[in-house]
Amino acid sequence: MLTGKHVAFLGGDARQLEVIKSCIELNAKVSLIGFENLQSPFSGASKRDLNRDLLKTVDLLILPIMGADDEGKVDSVFTTEKIVLTGEHIRSLPAGAVVYTGIAKSYLKNLCDENAVRFIELLKRDDVAIYNSIPTVEGAVMMAIQHTDITIHGSTCTVLGLGRVGMTLARTLYALGARVRAGVHRADHYARAVEMGLEPFFTEELPRQVQDVDLLCNTVPAPVVTDKVLSRMPHSAVIIDLASKPGGVDFRFAEKRGIKAILAPSLPGIVASKTAGRILAQTITRLLAEETGEKG
Repeated sequence: MLTGKHVAFLGGDARQLEVIKSCIELNAKVSLIGFENLQSPFSGASKRDLNRDLLKTVDLLILPIMGADDEGKVDSVFTTEKIVLTGEHIRSLPAGAVVYTGIAKSYLKNLCDENAVRFIELLKRDDVAIYNSIPTVEGAVMMAIQHTDITIHGSTCTVLGLGRVGMTLARTLYALGARVRAGVHRADHYARAVEMGLEPFFTEELPRQVQDVDLLCNTVPAPVVTDKVLSRMPHSAVIIDLASKPGGVDFRFAEKRGIKAILAPSLPGIVASKTAGRILAQTITRLLAEETGEKG
């Protein structure tokens, strides 16, 4: 239970709604900042403005998945107002307060470090990332079906990166009957790809592996699909980039060559916001229960 705890939500998208519900059910005091246009208000939560007086009473500050950008801007689909998180705001948090976010960029990390405020990056956790890979892959498959004129079954697909998302994606495409090549950096990932029935190669070989590709999915947050790679791909190929912005594809050169390339980060929040929100809610409440148990 979160009885006696004040949880403040600062911006976000539909995923936050499930976390809000969970906190209300656990009897927390809930404040919503940047939710002015929320059409279905929650019973048990109050809409508030971002100010120091409010933050002085907050035990848990929950930010969106992308946290704050390099200028402190926090995105929210529920308001048209600009939300900026400053050092003054972080300094207002009481001792022991915790900031939750999906990813903390350098701006947010520095603010928390400078003010000795603990922050937790949920997407850095293996459990969250693995659970999130499921709606991510479902969204990628949906986009592949929408943007190609062939079936996945029988197609030639390349997956770059065999991490938590890449592994789920490669397994799913293989199960759908595709011929799946896996571009990897590490020898253990190469071995895992062999075990999974995939056709592995090391990423430095990528230009030689794309000449007949139908669908290329990238999960590597680095410039891997370069002009050298794109110049060897067929014009009919489709690229879906699942890496965080700015992705790993030279989109300008892809457009120049007439290759359809789509940057598709944050798919869980787009294609399955309720499931993605439940994943976050379960993780946050589990972490809070563990902390409460340790303190008890």
